[in-house]
Amino acid sequence: MIEFEKMHTGELYLPGGDEIMEKQLKCLDKLYDFNATRPTELEKREELLNEMFAEIGEGCYIEPPLHANWGGKHVHFGKNVYANFNLTLVDDTHIYVGDYTMFGPNVTVATAGHPINPQLREKAYQYNMTVKIGRNCWIGAGVVIVPGVTIGDNTVIGAGSVVTKDIPSNVVAVGNPCRVLREIDERDREYYFKNRKINL
Repeated sequence: MIEFEKMHTGELYLPGGDEIMEKQLKCLDKLYDFNATRPTELEKREELLNEMFAEIGEGCYIEPPLHANWGGKHVHFGKNVYANFNLTLVDDTHIYVGDYTMFGPNVTVATAGHPINPQLREKAYQYNMTVKIGRNCWIGAGVVIVPGVTIGDNTVIGAGSVVTKDIPSNVVAVGNPCRVLREIDERDREYYFKNRKINL
């Protein structure tokens, strides 16, 4: 099996080969073009995202700058996904994000890892594990999501959290490492922030 094929298997591989670099640089050129767009060039941004991403649903908005190892080539967004400034997608393998999910500024979603064994790291070995984020999640500012993590639907990840393990649906989770703080409950239907009531 060649190195390029190992990118999506979870096996150790060497990411610096000529075939990988040639394909990756073409993706990064498109990402450069996206980040160079003016705020008024919304249609151009949409066209570029459709070319860059593996899948991107209707109504998605990504605020530049966007950072991505493969320019979004292995990223699958549902519809109406919103990402604030400086979303970093280490998309060496697949990242799946459900409909209506929101990313705060400076979020990192990483699929790539390196062995703990220092001899293997010295040779630049890498492995990639898929990340899955559910529908209607809110990923707070500065969150880091590491390789292989799954986050369930409707979940809120508090700002600054480091998500190292799977998080279930319908919870608020915070911390480093990120842990479930509580379930989303009836009070959340009545209050939107501390003691401020929802009057809609």
